[in-house]
Amino acid sequence: MAMLSLSSATQPRYLTCGTTKLSKLIVADSCKYGRRVTQSLGRLDMERNLVFGEVAKNMIKGSCDNLRVGVLAASTLPVIQTDEKLSTYLFRTEKGGHVKVITRLKNDKYGVDVEVSYLQLSGNDGDLIMSWGIFRSDSSSLMPLQSSDSGIFETPFVNKSLNKLSVELEFDASLAPFYVSFLLKSQLSGEKIEIRSHRKTNFCFPVGIRSGYPAPLGLSYTPDGFINFALFSRNAKSVVLCLFDDSSKEEPALEIDLDPYVNRSGDIWHASMDSAMNFVSYGYRCRNGAQDKSQVKRILLDPYAKVIGENFLGEICSEPAFDWSGDVHPCLSMEKLMVYRLNVTDFTKDTSSNLPNEIGGTFLGVSEKLHHFKDLGINAILLEPIVPFDKQVGPYFPLHFFSPHDSFGPPGGSMSTITSMKEMVKRLHADGIEILLEVVLTHTSQNASSTKIDNLSYYFVKEGADLGTKNTLNCAHPVVQQLILDSLRHWVIEYHIDGFCFVNASSMLRGFNGENLSRPPLIEAIAFDPILSKTKLIADSFNPFPKSAKEIRFPHWKRWAEMNTNFCKDARNYLRGESLLSNLATRLCGSGDIFLNGRGPAFSFNFVTRNHGFSLVDLVSFSSTTELSWNCGEEGATKKKSVLETRLKQIRNFLFILYVSLGVPVLNMGDECGRSSGGSLEQSDRKSFNWKALQTGFGIQTTQFVSFLSALKIRRSDLLQSREFLKVENIDWHGPNLSPPDWEDPTSRFLAMSLKVDEDDENQSNGDIFVAFNGGDDPVIAAVPPPGSNMVWVRLVDTALPYPRFFSTAGDPVPEKIPGSPVYDMGPHSCVLLEARSIDG
Repeated sequence: MAMLSLSSATQPRYLTCGTTKLSKLIVADSCKYGRRVTQSLGRLDMERNLVFGEVAKNMIKGSCDNLRVGVLAASTLPVIQTDEKLSTYLFRTEKGGHVKVITRLKNDKYGVDVEVSYLQLSGNDGDLIMSWGIFRSDSSSLMPLQSSDSGIFETPFVNKSLNKLSVELEFDASLAPFYVSFLLKSQLSGEKIEIRSHRKTNFCFPVGIRSGYPAPLGLSYTPDGFINFALFSRNAKSVVLCLFDDSSKEEPALEIDLDPYVNRSGDIWHASMDSAMNFVSYGYRCRNGAQDKSQVKRILLDPYAKVIGENFLGEICSEPAFDWSGDVHPCLSMEKLMVYRLNVTDFTKDTSSNLPNEIGGTFLGVSEKLHHFKDLGINAILLEPIVPFDKQVGPYFPLHFFSPHDSFGPPGGSMSTITSMKEMVKRLHADGIEILLEVVLTHTSQNASSTKIDNLSYYFVKEGADLGTKNTLNCAHPVVQQLILDSLRHWVIEYHIDGFCFVNASSMLRGFNGENLSRPPLIEAIAFDPILSKTKLIADSFNPFPKSAKEIRFPHWKRWAEMNTNFCKDARNYLRGESLLSNLATRLCGSGDIFLNGRGPAFSFNFVTRNHGFSLVDLVSFSSTTELSWNCGEEGATKKKSVLETRLKQIRNFLFILYVSLGVPVLNMGDECGRSSGGSLEQSDRKSFNWKALQTGFGIQTTQFVSFLSALKIRRSDLLQSREFLKVENIDWHGPNLSPPDWEDPTSRFLAMSLKVDEDDENQSNGDIFVAFNGGDDPVIAAVPPPGSNMVWVRLVDTALPYPRFFSTAGDPVPEKIPGSPVYDMGPHSCVLLEARSIDG
């Protein structure tokens, strides 16, 4: 007789104890299971011949000798009891009637009941025989057992009741997991016939593994002690679950070729296995049509894996338990935020951090520098992408969305990394500092597993200016949306993250054809998600592909904030002498052109530098049209005193504009200590944070200035941290002589504004503020409005003065050359801030 071929099966369902209800009939095509072939066997076709290797052979050798197969009479079969881990499968035959299979585990034995009912045969039903065998690869590799060298057994059915025949088999649990493949043999008109499923294939069912469940995606644990695997792939022709008993090995110990009719529901492939099996990691092989053998051979990471082990495989384990007791989200109001953007590795990797090697460049290293955040007045840190990424192209090309990169944790692998990140979050929360994550959810690296699992579903198939590249995610696809939402919720629930900055957010607005949607479902879903809507949501238009930002009206539902690229552009243009005064004024007042309709200045995240592009020092040391920078008179390094003085003033001016403007200031890592890449824009030329630079003259005065500006912004929150736009009557704009500014004159470089306290506020104890900007090359004598009755102007900031006089908390009185008409002499390229204070102190 020919070897048993692959079979068909119905959708198996796990039944609770005593339950006999079956699911609807679903017909199967193939069900294959296997281990890797040894070199002596040669390479076999992945789709049909995955035979077992050394690990399997050793196990079989010890198990087959103890195999016990029992065939019991129907009269002795008990009613289905509450045996553990019960599974039921239902088949249709080509001759009519049904075949029902029940598997159970009890007392370290797997019991299998096969029942045939209403089989339409003209012969004697009592002559029905079950011809069967077991296999771990495919049916052409049946396992030879003690009583049959060929691996084929023929077992007669016995009468159970009217129109029902049955066979009972029993196997040692140590033999599992395996598949049973069988067909029925009988006689018709004196001729022997073989009966298969209605699809003309043999029957097949698993023992020791189950069909599993389609939700949740990824790896999960069921209440009955099973591990469930679920993977989305609409277009995969076959999916193989690869299991490893040693993560360091390149080849799996076990491979299960998932049956599309047993292990698939819709577009979800799934299987489950007993958690007692000693496998430590897993991955998948997927065949999506015309692929070469190298593509099929590659073992892919589960996109939903929560813990990643060696060889970039998902670990079969739960995330490590963590004691979150006592952790409280700071829940800071948006307008109160002062953000520091940093790269986890570069922040403390340098030996100047004076941290042990196992801590430097990790989450714990960030925790150890808590005092630096306090010194700067920071209450939120924005982490550059921390997920696994393609090292060849940088952190903005992710490989995965659900777990932190192992390089950000101490030695010990993913578990240590996960724990250390949670410790960092808890420690910073205890000091009132929120944690925000930069996330890239619009594209992946070309090496991401999702590109091989189902490229047609996850990505735009066509490339173009409107669609991006072939690794641009199709955020309009429901499965991509689910992936994004699930990953974001995971960071909030498991890691207590306070908010997200969405890089290349404009791509999240696209429909299936690349068109911008006025009401993109993903953006709306995030805005109203019960978990995510409570976090900070920041859209960043920066696109890592062309390394540029796209201006677009972002739909916000009054929940989305934005990284204000226009703020950066207008601040840079003004200080290099190429901007209208009206542009600067708009940014100082909170960018009403962007945030006036339903939001407010608190939704504007302002920055002058970021992690891609010139640092603050480079911005004043190199001239670049793309970077909107000015070298202050000489390109690159110089010893000219006049150039160095201008550069120092420009750095102060940038920081001053950043902090006196309405909105959330975002300070970039290293700008406080003069970090520079020598004018290079390449990711590889970025330098680690040099902690010794904080002790230089530049580092000391810049750090103190940032700390002063942070304290000023808090103290004068009535004018500098307003959640709403200031009233028209609370702002006056001036030229040099208190006349209206030259708004439309592109050569005009002077702008002043008076921020006036609300006279109706009886609790107001602070006076008005006068702020002036001179971006020109010449000094200006600026007229200052009267400070009010019983008030006097004091100077808090003058960026043209030498350190330490250029800022002061106590303030220096401004003398009046002409009584009642105060003026202030401003140097070129400088900013001034005066505050009205009571004469009585």
